[in-house]
Amino acid sequence: MSNTPASQDPEDRFTRLRLGYHTSLLRPGEQVPFGHVLFAAVTVGCAPADVVSRLTALGYTDIELPDIPLPPTVTRQDALLLKADTYNLSWIKLDEPVSLRNLVVSAGEQGLSPAEAARRLTVFGCTVPAGHPLPETPDSRDIVLIRTDPKGDGTFLDWDAEASPRHVFRVAHELRCNPHTVATRLLALGVRLPYTPEPEDELLLADSGAHLGHVVTVARETGRDVADIMARLKELGADRPGTVPDSLEADDLRLISEELDGRRPWLKVNNVVGVQLRHILRAALATGRTPADTAARLAELGHWLHENAKLPQVADPEDIRLLETVDRSFLDGVHLEHVLHSASLTGRSPADVASRLAELGYRLPDEVDYPEVCGASHG
Repeated sequence: MSNTPASQDPEDRFTRLRLGYHTSLLRPGEQVPFGHVLFAAVTVGCAPADVVSRLTALGYTDIELPDIPLPPTVTRQDALLLKADTYNLSWIKLDEPVSLRNLVVSAGEQGLSPAEAARRLTVFGCTVPAGHPLPETPDSRDIVLIRTDPKGDGTFLDWDAEASPRHVFRVAHELRCNPHTVATRLLALGVRLPYTPEPEDELLLADSGAHLGHVVTVARETGRDVADIMARLKELGADRPGTVPDSLEADDLRLISEELDGRRPWLKVNNVVGVQLRHILRAALATGRTPADTAARLAELGHWLHENAKLPQVADPEDIRLLETVDRSFLDGVHLEHVLHSASLTGRSPADVASRLAELGYRLPDEVDYPEVCGASHG
């Protein structure tokens, strides 16, 4: 057996400390971390000075200590503030500034606010390089805010690092919160942003879809110009509507709302097959416009009708009911099974359904003979 302090006293509670599955084990010739001293004091139930004396007697003369007097007592919570955020039981070094990562992890694990954790670490001789007051409210999500790798095993933002708008939106999506909440908390933690958060950003970023309806609604609620709202969205790195008209008309919000009530949910822009014909017909009936006028205005608002579609001169509720049974776009072929399905739901004959769909611009095979007999309606 080697003649070392550890082998002379292998059961000594001062040299081997356990926390869950991890162990803080002292080795001869290596410096004793100050965090180990404090945690040993808690574990054994004595003063930190007594731990230092015991370790010195065991031959551990290189002990990391602060330049200030040792505290007479220490709590488990305070001792664990010095635990480094690693995969083993290691400790924050006194001669290195506390990283933002270690601060928020320690604060989160101990249920403290970053400000309180920083104050307590400073009492123990640690250096917390925050350049301004830290948040006084605890939030265990802070570590997610500064994590740059979504998988959690990458790098972390540190003091005075700059978070990109993309980072802000990614974190907001992960935490399911408003990007403004992420931005203001990051700023409070000492992370820089390429913009200064403003109170109205919370309202502006409440709809992540960047729909024109949301932009117009916010403009009206805040008294700001639509152009000003668009400029702010760009500055925040947020998605923006692709089309914004030079001037707004009274019923624009109704036209681009799915329920035609001028409120969310807003009509989604479909850049593949365009707006649904049935929405145009419903909007025409709701606003008193003609289908052609409705389609033209929706196109100016970013919702175009596919070129294969054929607009009727008037909006007919029967057409709307028929279109509600069709799940094919104007790029798709409408086959016999689709016709029979619509016929069964509307009570119209397959021949009538096929004829009307063709008149509205849908592609149907020429070689099919559709029955003239009406089926039973399930609608």
